[in-house]
Amino acid sequence: MSRNLVFLQNQLKEYTNFGVASFSIDSKRDTPTRLKIYAENYGISDPDWNLLTGSHDDIYDLANAGFNIYAAENPEVAGGFEHNGFFALIDQDGYIRSRYDASGNPLIYYRGTIGVEEQQDENGEEEQISILLEDIKKLLATNE
Repeated sequence: MSRNLVFLQNQLKEYTNFGVASFSIDSKRDTPTRLKIYAENYGISDPDWNLLTGSHDDIYDLANAGFNIYAAENPEVAGGFEHNGFFALIDQDGYIRSRYDASGNPLIYYRGTIGVEEQQDENGEEEQISILLEDIKKLLATNE
């Protein structure tokens, strides 16, 4: 997911009104120092990319109730945490933005785990980072 966000960061360098908020779901280990190291290791350079953490309850409430994007602790998976790997596109007013797919169904979240170079994962799920990039550019163009 971070690799895909770095891809977006690099594609959108000329847009000054673009930003990223990444939320850690491991608030016990992900201190500001660790998040800074994480940013350096991944090549996060955009000053408007915020790596955020907070209390356990607040982070999970934001993910599950605020964004409706699943995140939870699970001692049976690697790292002890699981999430569905989706990105949400939020406009400058704080609203989740979406589009319709070819069948007319709303596409509210974007698969963040499949890169544009992969095209699809082992389950046949299509990459959506290129769609997200297109939607970000459309949204930024309407806010200029």
